[in-house]
Amino acid sequence: MTRHFLTGEELTRDELLALIERAIELKADRSSSRALQGKSVALVFERPSTRTRVSFEVGVNELGGSPVVLREGELQLSRGESVRDTALVLSRYVHAIGVRTGPHQLLEELSDSSSVPVINMLTHDHHPCQGLADLMTLRERFGELDGLRVAYVGDGNNMARSLRAMGATVGVEVVLASPEELALPGAPNNEPGDAAAGADALYTDVWVSMGDEEEVERRRELLGPYRIDDDLLSRAAPNAIVLHCLPAHPGEEITEEVLSGERSAVWDQAENRLHAQKALLELLVS
Repeated sequence: MTRHFLTGEELTRDELLALIERAIELKADRSSSRALQGKSVALVFERPSTRTRVSFEVGVNELGGSPVVLREGELQLSRGESVRDTALVLSRYVHAIGVRTGPHQLLEELSDSSSVPVINMLTHDHHPCQGLADLMTLRERFGELDGLRVAYVGDGNNMARSLRAMGATVGVEVVLASPEELALPGAPNNEPGDAAAGADALYTDVWVSMGDEEEVERRRELLGPYRIDDDLLSRAAPNAIVLHCLPAHPGEEITEEVLSGERSAVWDQAENRLHAQKALLELLVS
């Protein structure tokens, strides 16, 4: 049966923990696996990308496979071909399909008709590949995941949703703090100081994501009190780390001092996209 990775909740606790351990092994020896030798992976980018584009393309290459990068406007989808027909055709050519797009429904439609794994590289609703890297980073820093507390401060967006759901799978409590107008629907919401109290990690994301450009000033006004700075970090546990899925805008959602400070794990977190996604590709494709 074809397995897809659309929200991150497709993996059981044991599978997710094993994937993280495998990612750590792959990080220790990047050339140790050729699991995709002779295989191709389509990487469809309908949104701009730095970390996702580079980490997936490099990861497929390091596993011995061939990445087929398709940018916005390079598929017949842009000229009206259906998602179903696109899935049926790509399934005959490649061994997996990664998509970075806006509407999550597009991925669901694609996976319904695809006979090869479909991987969510980002949608408006979910960002599970980033969630894998986040959990891997927490595992590296703290040794165990079960019982950790992560305070997510800022926009209740796709990253907040993925982190909360995937964290729950492995015993990580994700406490959310967002303005009421931008809170994650159906999730308990807190004030930033309450969320940060005793937390093992503070996490934030940009205030203005792709698709939110028409609400820049409103978002900045709402999210002003939700900045991660030295004061908020002082409320966390003494050994707490800081996470950010990038790109960052120092002075908005996070201060430069915290982003580049000694408690920042942001750059390890960015690197871990590569290793976690290689482990995911091994699981789904090889």
